[in-house]
Amino acid sequence: MSRVCIFLADGFEEIEGLTVADILRRAGVDVGTVSITDERMVTGSHRIPVQADVCFDQADFSDTELFVLPGGMPGTKNLGECGKLTKLLTDSFAAGKRIAAICAAPSVLGDMGILRGKKACCYPGFEERLAGAQVVFDRVVQDGTVTTSRGMGTAISFALALTEQLVSAQKAREVRESILYGHAS
Repeated sequence: MSRVCIFLADGFEEIEGLTVADILRRAGVDVGTVSITDERMVTGSHRIPVQADVCFDQADFSDTELFVLPGGMPGTKNLGECGKLTKLLTDSFAAGKRIAAICAAPSVLGDMGILRGKKACCYPGFEERLAGAQVVFDRVVQDGTVTTSRGMGTAISFALALTEQLVSAQKAREVRESILYGHAS
């Protein structure tokens, strides 16, 4: 499979999932989108159909370095209810692999106990689901191998932080400049 896997569930927030794929691919990272269903076609929370690269059951995650959960509703709920995904995340976290979640999706990690003792952030209203975490309100928070972010408006910052972690700060700056992110004119 890919170095980075972004899990897509029906009802995922399109901007959060696709921005991460776009930014990381611009940085030269091998990114795969993975449907957690038996169908490659996944419908986002705003009824935008997206064709994933592969379905979960056909994917080989042995070389994956980073697992990404986009938020959105009911996408987040669907991710959390996918037993094969939560098992993969639990095992991968225990093995020291990177996990990232944005918007409501950090609640999935909180429910699994992955955020215990870590700083984390999420979409407003989901803080109670970050079990055992020190909740902060930064745009993006990295604590060890776990990165969380607040929502659609922080998707580019989130993707650039993941670029810096996987490639380099220089590559993240290059991508930031190439997309005119943060430029006034």
